[in-house]
Amino acid sequence: MTYRQLASLYDFLMADAPYDQWADFTERFVDQKLTNQQIKILDLGCGTGQVTWRLAKRGYQLTGIDLSEDMLTEAAAIAMEKNLNIQWLQQDITELEGLAGFDLVTSYCDVINYITDQDKLASAFERIYHSLNQDGIFLFDVHSMKHVKNEMVDQLFSEVYDDLAYIWFCYPGEHEGEMTHELTFFLEESGKYQRFDEFHHQRTYPVTTYLQMLHDTGFKEIQLFADFQNQPITELNSEIEGDRIFFACRK
Repeated sequence: MTYRQLASLYDFLMADAPYDQWADFTERFVDQKLTNQQIKILDLGCGTGQVTWRLAKRGYQLTGIDLSEDMLTEAAAIAMEKNLNIQWLQQDITELEGLAGFDLVTSYCDVINYITDQDKLASAFERIYHSLNQDGIFLFDVHSMKHVKNEMVDQLFSEVYDDLAYIWFCYPGEHEGEMTHELTFFLEESGKYQRFDEFHHQRTYPVTTYLQMLHDTGFKEIQLFADFQNQPITELNSEIEGDRIFFACRK
């Protein structure tokens, strides 16, 4: 399946994603001292911009970045329909260039899990760090290790709709927390079903690995949250309850 085909299906397949909760989570960390100026937010791996436009609609100045030109095309069309002024840029988040002065950087929906090489992950963290203002905050989520081991790898998922069906198998990788998603889509077009295949490689690390990398980058204050809970995690271990672990990292 090409990115264009996936982009056109993405919002349909992700209709139940907690976009409003991601936007609400972001607003928890808006610095109230900056309310006299427009808050600048950089949304990394924005996809079709579902979180991006929600934050823009709340009055923040948004820049959305994604590697896929077709995802960005979909995002720009949605923003135009909603009469929202959002800057869209095509970049690899491990090689961010020309970005600075942001109050918040966000990266949700497992985007960081797609950076499976630890050196590239370190590069992404460093470039994100330099894109932030002093005291700026980087917010992101990853799959919890427990969720990957108990609910993802070696599992089969499928859905059937009127004009679309898919089968999704999740294979374990070589390393703990690593997995490959193999998806086969059957899409009805003009009375015939076309088959498209997608492969997605992801890896999650123990929370202690992320914490060490973030501290090495220079982030001075880091909080962790399980899913969208209000209270931060105080006891760190590989069996943290929750499907997603959220990181809030202050520069």
